[in-house]
Amino acid sequence: MSNDRYATWISHSSIGDFIKCPRLYYLHNVYKDLRSGHKITIMNPYLALGQTIHEVVESLSVIKVEDRLKHSLQDKFNTVWEKVTGELGGFHDADEEKLFKDRGTKMLQRIIDNPGLILNKAVKLTSPDSLPPRYYLSEEENILLCGKIDWLEHIPEDDSIHIVDFKTGKNEEEEYSLQLPIYYLLVKNLQKRIIKKASYWYLDKNDSPNEVQLPNLNEAYKRVFDLALKVKQSRITKSYNCPRNGCYACRPYEAILNKKAKFVGTSSYQDIYIIKSQGSYWN
Repeated sequence: MSNDRYATWISHSSIGDFIKCPRLYYLHNVYKDLRSGHKITIMNPYLALGQTIHEVVESLSVIKVEDRLKHSLQDKFNTVWEKVTGELGGFHDADEEKLFKDRGTKMLQRIIDNPGLILNKAVKLTSPDSLPPRYYLSEEENILLCGKIDWLEHIPEDDSIHIVDFKTGKNEEEEYSLQLPIYYLLVKNLQKRIIKKASYWYLDKNDSPNEVQLPNLNEAYKRVFDLALKVKQSRITKSYNCPRNGCYACRPYEAILNKKAKFVGTSSYQDIYIIKSQGSYWN
């Protein structure tokens, strides 16, 4: 019988870690510090910027449409930024922090100037507990697919859904990324409306979202399920070896275990570290 507690949980971020390096997957998603009982994560300026922008923008979805832009997004941004200021955001110094904060300010101004879908009703995927929305990708294999989607625009003309993901980086999502297939599967299985379209909104450079082709449902399922089975098998056999015996992906997390990282804080379930190597961060 399926049981959430003993299921293999799969998300876009965790499966992305596994693809990069099984050792990274273990250290970021399985390993827990023996003293705190928390998982571990590494903060850097790019992640700090992305987390802050997403928190500000996603908070709008639960506000009535007519009230969404009545309150200053920039004020909200300044408040949320306090969570990542200084070393909490992995910044080397005040100049670097200002550079990233200014980028965030410009992104939010882009939304204010071009609100578009922000002024339309949004749908939220919910769960009955504090855990992320999820469904059984396979009850037989006891695999759960979970995830949090940035924005689901409701299109009233045909009662359909537009999946939107906000991007804060400079690079565009790769064509064969699993992000959209995973989001498509989640939305398809966690609500009943038709999925009409999907888009990425590159807030660093575009005034509106870029629509992308929806994945084929069967192909999306097969791609995600095949990888999920590999993750499950790795967990069962406890096989998490780095194929390169130490790579760019897992090396920073090994530094935490080797006490070569600086602890800067704790979230609800993660101990947060920053790592410097010869004056720069490993990315």
